[in-house]
Amino acid sequence: MPVVDVDFATFVRANERSLLRLAWLLVADQHAAEDLVQAALEKTLPKWASIRDDDPMAYVHRVMLNTRTSWWRRHRGRETTTNEVVDVPVADATDTFADHDRLTTALRSLPDGQRKVVVLRHYEDMSEAQVAALLGCSTGTVKSQNARALARLRIALEETVADRRPTVTVLRERTEGS
Repeated sequence: MPVVDVDFATFVRANERSLLRLAWLLVADQHAAEDLVQAALEKTLPKWASIRDDDPMAYVHRVMLNTRTSWWRRHRGRETTTNEVVDVPVADATDTFADHDRLTTALRSLPDGQRKVVVLRHYEDMSEAQVAALLGCSTGTVKSQNARALARLRIALEETVADRRPTVTVLRERTEGS
């Protein structure tokens, strides 16, 4: 049984929720997020001795972003998302869940680079300089990608709010149309 560095185990325990949140925001699936964190930590452990004194969180974030990109390239074209809802909405769904779902759908619609910038800037609360360093681009690129992403999110969220109709109306239309 391999010996795990105590500092590494402490780092993982202290940052587990933050890493899972970032991973979920990048892949929008709980199981894939857990796999992404696990893969990133597996890649980080062998380098732990050399990165522990620097900024290990930035290193793990970089590994997660690169791993996510690799997965996307490998699986591109195999699955597609759709805006069509197959299931009938549950009448007791809360507005909070609906808002969360709309935001998640809007985030998924962003190009990969814009999604990374938005997640790192607004969910991980990183500065533009930190995001630029992590993504290996200029601060200006981060600013422009962020501005474009936020504009797209505003439009997407305004459209979904305008298209919202009460569940009863949707159900009535389905039964009358049958």
